[in-house]
Amino acid sequence: MSEILIPVGLVFAVGLIASIILAYASQVFYIQEDETYIKLRAELPGANCGGCGYAGCDDYAHALTDDPDGIPCTKCAVGGPSCAEKLAAILGKSADGMEKEVAFVMCNGTTNNAKKLYEYADIKTCKAAKQLFGGSKACPNGCLGLGDCEAACEFDAIHVIKGVAVVDRSKCTSCSACVKTCPNKLIKLVPENKAQVIVRCHNTQKGAEARKNCTTACIGCGMCARTCKFGAITIENNLSVIDHEKCKRCGMCVVKCPTGAIQDMIHSPEQLEKIKKSVAAMEAKEAEKRKQAALEAAAAKKAAAEKAVAEKA
Repeated sequence: MSEILIPVGLVFAVGLIASIILAYASQVFYIQEDETYIKLRAELPGANCGGCGYAGCDDYAHALTDDPDGIPCTKCAVGGPSCAEKLAAILGKSADGMEKEVAFVMCNGTTNNAKKLYEYADIKTCKAAKQLFGGSKACPNGCLGLGDCEAACEFDAIHVIKGVAVVDRSKCTSCSACVKTCPNKLIKLVPENKAQVIVRCHNTQKGAEARKNCTTACIGCGMCARTCKFGAITIENNLSVIDHEKCKRCGMCVVKCPTGAIQDMIHSPEQLEKIKKSVAAMEAKEAEKRKQAALEAAAAKKAAAEKAVAEKA
Protein backbone atom coordinates (compact mmCIF):
# COMPACT_ATOMS: atom_id res chain seq x y z
CA MET A 1 0.00 0.00 0.00
CA SER A 2 2.85 2.36 0.88
CA GLU A 3 4.30 1.75 -2.59
CA ILE A 4 1.25 3.56 -3.98
CA LEU A 5 0.76 6.25 -1.32
CA ILE A 6 4.35 7.46 -1.25
CA PRO A 7 4.52 8.32 -5.02
CA VAL A 8 1.05 9.89 -4.85
CA GLY A 9 2.10 11.93 -1.83
CA LEU A 10 5.28 13.06 -3.57
CA VAL A 11 3.38 14.15 -6.65
CA PHE A 12 0.88 16.03 -4.49
CA ALA A 13 3.66 17.72 -2.53
CA VAL A 14 5.52 18.74 -5.68
CA GLY A 15 2.30 20.10 -7.17
CA LEU A 16 1.49 22.04 -4.01
CA ILE A 17 4.96 23.57 -3.82
CA ALA A 18 4.90 24.44 -7.54
CA SER A 19 1.49 26.09 -7.22
CA ILE A 20 2.70 28.17 -4.26
CA ILE A 21 5.78 29.26 -6.22
CA LEU A 22 3.68 30.15 -9.28
CA ALA A 23 1.16 32.07 -7.16
CA TYR A 24 3.97 34.03 -5.51
CA ALA A 25 5.67 34.67 -8.87
CA SER A 26 2.43 35.93 -10.39
CA GLN A 27 2.18 38.50 -7.61
CA VAL A 28 5.83 39.52 -7.82
CA PHE A 29 5.95 39.82 -11.61
CA TYR A 30 2.39 41.09 -12.09
CA ILE A 31 2.16 43.93 -14.61
CA GLN A 32 -0.72 46.31 -14.13
CA GLU A 33 -2.59 46.70 -17.43
CA ASP A 34 -3.61 50.18 -18.45
CA GLU A 35 -7.30 50.70 -17.66
CA THR A 36 -7.83 52.27 -21.07
CA TYR A 37 -6.43 49.16 -22.75
CA ILE A 38 -8.78 46.92 -20.75
CA LYS A 39 -11.79 48.98 -21.81
CA LEU A 40 -10.70 49.07 -25.45
CA ARG A 41 -10.02 45.34 -25.55
CA ALA A 42 -13.45 44.64 -24.07
CA GLU A 43 -15.11 46.45 -26.98
CA LEU A 44 -13.13 44.71 -29.73
CA PRO A 45 -14.80 41.55 -31.15
CA GLY A 46 -11.86 39.18 -30.61
CA ALA A 47 -11.84 37.87 -34.18
CA ASN A 48 -8.05 38.37 -34.43
CA CYS A 49 -8.41 38.47 -38.23
CA GLY A 50 -5.60 40.96 -38.78
CA GLY A 51 -7.78 43.12 -41.04
CA CYS A 52 -6.84 46.20 -39.01
CA GLY A 53 -3.19 45.71 -39.88
CA TYR A 54 -2.20 44.51 -36.41
CA ALA A 55 -1.41 41.04 -35.10
CA GLY A 56 -4.80 40.78 -33.41
CA CYS A 57 -7.29 42.57 -31.19
CA ASP A 58 -4.83 42.72 -28.27
CA ASP A 59 -2.19 44.34 -30.45
CA TYR A 60 -4.66 46.86 -31.88
CA ALA A 61 -5.92 47.76 -28.39
CA HIS A 62 -2.33 48.30 -27.21
CA ALA A 63 -1.63 50.51 -30.26
CA LEU A 64 -4.70 52.63 -29.56
CA THR A 65 -3.70 52.94 -25.90
CA ASP A 66 -0.13 53.97 -26.73
CA ASP A 67 -1.03 56.41 -29.51
CA PRO A 68 -4.71 57.42 -29.24
CA ASP A 69 -4.26 60.48 -31.48
CA GLY A 70 -2.21 58.83 -34.21
CA ILE A 71 -4.00 55.49 -34.58
CA PRO A 72 -7.53 55.62 -36.08
CA CYS A 73 -10.25 53.94 -34.04
CA THR A 74 -12.03 52.97 -37.28
CA LYS A 75 -9.71 50.15 -38.34
CA CYS A 76 -11.77 47.24 -36.94
CA ALA A 77 -13.83 46.10 -39.92
CA VAL A 78 -15.43 43.23 -38.02
CA GLY A 79 -16.77 45.50 -35.29
CA GLY A 80 -17.86 48.10 -37.82
CA PRO A 81 -19.08 51.65 -37.13
CA SER A 82 -20.68 50.74 -33.79
CA CYS A 83 -17.38 49.37 -32.46
CA ALA A 84 -15.52 52.45 -33.76
CA GLU A 85 -17.93 54.73 -31.91
CA LYS A 86 -17.38 52.84 -28.65
CA LEU A 87 -13.60 52.96 -29.05
CA ALA A 88 -13.78 56.66 -29.84
CA ALA A 89 -15.91 57.31 -26.76
CA ILE A 90 -13.31 55.58 -24.56
CA LEU A 91 -10.53 57.66 -26.13
CA GLY A 92 -12.55 60.85 -26.06
CA LYS A 93 -12.52 61.52 -29.79
CA SER A 94 -14.74 61.25 -32.87
CA ALA A 95 -15.23 58.17 -35.04
CA ASP A 96 -16.49 60.08 -38.09
CA GLY A 97 -15.66 58.82 -41.55
CA MET A 98 -16.10 55.07 -41.15
CA GLU A 99 -18.38 53.37 -43.64
CA LYS A 100 -19.08 49.65 -43.60
CA GLU A 101 -17.41 47.82 -46.44
CA VAL A 102 -18.02 44.39 -47.93
CA ALA A 103 -15.99 42.15 -50.21
CA PHE A 104 -16.96 41.99 -53.87
CA VAL A 105 -15.80 39.46 -56.48
CA MET A 106 -15.17 41.13 -59.84
CA CYS A 107 -16.11 38.10 -61.92
CA ASN A 108 -19.22 36.39 -63.23
CA GLY A 109 -17.39 33.70 -65.19
CA THR A 110 -19.53 30.79 -64.05
CA THR A 111 -19.28 27.33 -65.58
CA ASN A 112 -21.97 28.43 -68.06
CA ASN A 113 -20.36 31.75 -68.98
CA ALA A 114 -16.60 31.16 -69.04
CA LYS A 115 -14.76 29.13 -71.65
CA LYS A 116 -12.76 26.22 -70.26
CA LEU A 117 -9.32 25.31 -71.55
CA TYR A 118 -8.85 21.97 -69.84
CA GLU A 119 -9.96 19.81 -66.90
CA TYR A 120 -7.87 20.61 -63.87
CA ALA A 121 -7.26 17.52 -61.71
CA ASP A 122 -4.36 18.49 -59.48
CA ILE A 123 -4.19 20.14 -56.02
CA LYS A 124 -7.57 21.78 -55.45
CA THR A 125 -6.44 25.29 -54.66
CA CYS A 126 -6.52 28.44 -56.76
CA LYS A 127 -2.87 29.11 -55.96
CA ALA A 128 -1.84 25.72 -57.36
CA ALA A 129 -4.10 26.01 -60.42
CA LYS A 130 -2.66 29.43 -61.20
CA GLN A 131 0.76 27.82 -61.68
CA LEU A 132 -0.55 25.62 -64.51
CA PHE A 133 -0.97 27.92 -67.53
CA GLY A 134 -2.77 30.48 -65.35
CA GLY A 135 -5.71 28.19 -64.58
CA SER A 136 -8.26 26.10 -66.44
CA LYS A 137 -10.38 29.03 -67.67
CA ALA A 138 -9.61 30.93 -70.86
CA CYS A 139 -9.99 34.29 -69.11
CA PRO A 140 -6.59 35.11 -67.59
CA ASN A 141 -8.15 37.37 -64.96
CA GLY A 142 -11.18 35.31 -63.95
CA CYS A 143 -12.14 33.45 -60.78
CA LEU A 144 -10.41 30.06 -60.66
CA GLY A 145 -13.25 28.69 -58.54
CA LEU A 146 -11.30 26.38 -56.24
CA GLY A 147 -12.16 28.19 -53.02
CA ASP A 148 -8.98 29.62 -51.52
CA CYS A 149 -11.08 32.61 -50.46
CA GLU A 150 -13.75 30.34 -48.99
CA ALA A 151 -11.12 28.53 -46.93
CA ALA A 152 -9.63 31.81 -45.73
CA CYS A 153 -12.94 33.29 -44.56
CA GLU A 154 -13.64 32.67 -40.88
CA PHE A 155 -17.17 34.01 -41.08
CA ASP A 156 -18.72 31.69 -43.70
CA ALA A 157 -19.34 34.75 -45.88
CA ILE A 158 -17.99 33.55 -49.23
CA HIS A 159 -18.70 30.37 -51.20
CA VAL A 160 -17.92 29.07 -54.67
CA ILE A 161 -21.14 28.72 -56.67
CA LYS A 162 -21.04 27.39 -60.24
CA GLY A 163 -17.32 28.00 -60.44
CA VAL A 164 -17.29 31.57 -59.10
CA ALA A 165 -16.86 32.93 -55.58
CA VAL A 166 -19.96 34.75 -54.31
CA VAL A 167 -20.03 36.94 -51.18
CA ASP A 168 -22.88 36.89 -48.66
CA ARG A 169 -22.97 40.58 -47.73
CA SER A 170 -24.99 39.93 -44.58
CA LYS A 171 -22.13 37.85 -43.16
CA CYS A 172 -19.12 39.70 -44.57
CA THR A 173 -17.09 41.60 -41.98
CA SER A 174 -14.62 43.13 -44.48
CA CYS A 175 -11.69 41.50 -42.70
CA SER A 176 -9.96 41.31 -46.14
CA ALA A 177 -8.78 37.71 -45.68
CA CYS A 178 -10.32 36.76 -49.04
CA VAL A 179 -8.80 39.83 -50.70
CA LYS A 180 -5.31 38.81 -49.61
CA THR A 181 -5.63 35.15 -50.62
CA CYS A 182 -7.04 35.54 -54.17
CA PRO A 183 -4.18 34.89 -56.65
CA ASN A 184 -5.92 36.83 -59.42
CA LYS A 185 -6.63 39.88 -57.21
CA LEU A 186 -10.30 39.67 -58.11
CA ILE A 187 -11.74 40.60 -54.74
CA LYS A 188 -11.89 44.12 -53.40
CA LEU A 189 -13.63 45.89 -50.54
CA VAL A 190 -16.39 48.30 -51.55
CA PRO A 191 -18.68 50.58 -49.51
CA GLU A 192 -21.78 48.52 -48.77
CA ASN A 193 -24.36 51.28 -49.12
CA LYS A 194 -22.91 53.02 -52.18
CA ALA A 195 -21.64 50.05 -54.18
CA GLN A 196 -25.00 48.73 -55.35
CA VAL A 197 -24.20 48.84 -59.08
CA ILE A 198 -20.91 47.12 -59.85
CA VAL A 199 -18.99 45.79 -62.84
CA ARG A 200 -18.57 42.04 -62.38
CA CYS A 201 -15.51 41.65 -64.56
CA HIS A 202 -11.76 42.04 -64.22
CA ASN A 203 -10.68 41.04 -67.73
CA THR A 204 -8.45 43.66 -69.34
CA GLN A 205 -8.32 41.98 -72.75
CA LYS A 206 -9.76 43.79 -75.77
CA GLY A 207 -13.46 43.37 -76.44
CA ALA A 208 -13.48 40.53 -78.99
CA GLU A 209 -10.96 38.45 -77.05
CA ALA A 210 -12.71 39.05 -73.73
CA ARG A 211 -16.11 38.10 -75.19
CA LYS A 212 -14.66 34.96 -76.74
CA ASN A 213 -13.38 33.82 -73.34
CA CYS A 214 -16.48 34.74 -71.34
CA THR A 215 -19.99 35.64 -72.50
CA THR A 216 -20.51 38.08 -69.62
CA ALA A 217 -17.15 39.88 -69.89
CA CYS A 218 -16.91 43.65 -70.03
CA ILE A 219 -15.81 44.43 -73.59
CA GLY A 220 -14.98 48.07 -72.96
CA CYS A 221 -17.49 49.24 -75.58
CA GLY A 222 -18.34 52.38 -73.60
CA MET A 223 -22.11 51.99 -73.95
CA CYS A 224 -22.54 52.36 -70.20
CA ALA A 225 -20.38 55.49 -70.11
CA ARG A 226 -22.36 57.08 -72.95
CA THR A 227 -25.66 56.15 -71.30
CA CYS A 228 -24.78 57.51 -67.84
CA LYS A 229 -26.11 61.05 -67.42
CA PHE A 230 -24.02 61.71 -64.31
CA GLY A 231 -20.47 61.09 -65.55
CA ALA A 232 -20.10 58.20 -63.12
CA ILE A 233 -18.58 55.69 -65.57
CA THR A 234 -15.27 55.74 -67.40
CA ILE A 235 -13.41 53.14 -69.47
CA GLU A 236 -9.97 52.30 -68.11
CA ASN A 237 -7.75 49.56 -69.52
CA ASN A 238 -10.67 48.05 -71.50
CA LEU A 239 -12.86 47.93 -68.37
CA SER A 240 -15.82 49.98 -67.20
CA VAL A 241 -15.10 51.71 -63.89
CA ILE A 242 -17.92 53.13 -61.76
CA ASP A 243 -17.37 56.10 -59.47
CA HIS A 244 -19.68 55.24 -56.56
CA GLU A 245 -19.61 58.82 -55.31
CA LYS A 246 -21.19 60.00 -58.57
CA CYS A 247 -23.38 56.96 -59.26
CA LYS A 248 -27.12 57.62 -58.68
CA ARG A 249 -27.99 53.90 -58.99
CA CYS A 250 -30.58 54.63 -61.67
CA GLY A 251 -29.98 51.30 -63.43
CA MET A 252 -29.63 52.75 -66.92
CA CYS A 253 -26.12 51.38 -67.44
CA VAL A 254 -27.29 47.94 -66.31
CA VAL A 255 -29.99 47.65 -68.96
CA LYS A 256 -27.75 49.04 -71.71
CA CYS A 257 -24.74 46.76 -71.08
CA PRO A 258 -24.67 44.33 -74.04
CA THR A 259 -23.03 41.50 -72.09
CA GLY A 260 -24.67 41.87 -68.69
CA ALA A 261 -21.33 42.61 -67.03
CA ILE A 262 -22.84 45.22 -64.70
CA GLN A 263 -24.65 43.89 -61.66
CA ASP A 264 -27.54 45.75 -60.02
CA MET A 265 -28.23 44.94 -56.36
CA ILE A 266 -31.13 47.35 -55.95
CA HIS A 267 -33.69 46.84 -58.69
CA SER A 268 -35.77 43.73 -59.23
CA PRO A 269 -35.99 42.15 -62.72
CA GLU A 270 -39.40 43.78 -63.14
CA GLN A 271 -38.01 47.19 -62.23
CA LEU A 272 -35.09 46.74 -64.62
CA GLU A 273 -37.55 45.87 -67.39
CA LYS A 274 -39.40 49.13 -66.74
CA ILE A 275 -36.09 51.04 -66.79
CA LYS A 276 -35.21 49.32 -70.07
CA LYS A 277 -38.50 50.41 -71.65
CA SER A 278 -38.05 53.92 -70.31
CA VAL A 279 -34.52 54.14 -71.76
CA ALA A 280 -35.76 52.78 -75.11
CA ALA A 281 -38.56 55.38 -75.20
CA MET A 282 -36.11 58.15 -74.33
CA GLU A 283 -33.69 57.02 -77.04
CA ALA A 284 -36.52 56.84 -79.58
CA LYS A 285 -37.54 60.38 -78.68
CA GLU A 286 -33.97 61.64 -79.02
CA ALA A 287 -33.64 59.80 -82.37
CA GLU A 288 -36.83 61.48 -83.58
CA LYS A 289 -35.44 64.86 -82.54
CA ARG A 290 -32.24 64.21 -84.44
CA LYS A 291 -34.21 63.08 -87.48
CA GLN A 292 -36.39 66.19 -87.36
CA ALA A 293 -33.34 68.42 -86.96
CA ALA A 294 -31.71 66.74 -89.95
CA LEU A 295 -34.84 67.23 -92.08
CA GLU A 296 -35.05 70.87 -91.09
CA ALA A 297 -31.37 71.37 -91.89
CA ALA A 298 -31.82 69.69 -95.28
CA ALA A 299 -34.90 71.81 -96.03
CA ALA A 300 -33.05 74.99 -95.07
CA LYS A 301 -30.12 74.01 -97.27
CA LYS A 302 -32.44 73.29 -100.19
CA ALA A 303 -34.26 76.60 -99.71
CA ALA A 304 -30.96 78.46 -99.61
CA ALA A 305 -29.84 76.76 -102.82
CA GLU A 306 -33.10 77.59 -104.61
CA LYS A 307 -32.86 81.19 -103.45
CA ALA A 308 -29.32 81.46 -104.76
CA VAL A 309 -30.44 80.08 -108.17
CA ALA A 310 -33.38 82.48 -108.28
CA GLU A 311 -31.16 85.48 -107.51
CA LYS A 312 -28.76 84.55 -110.32
CA ALA A 313 -31.62 84.25 -112.75
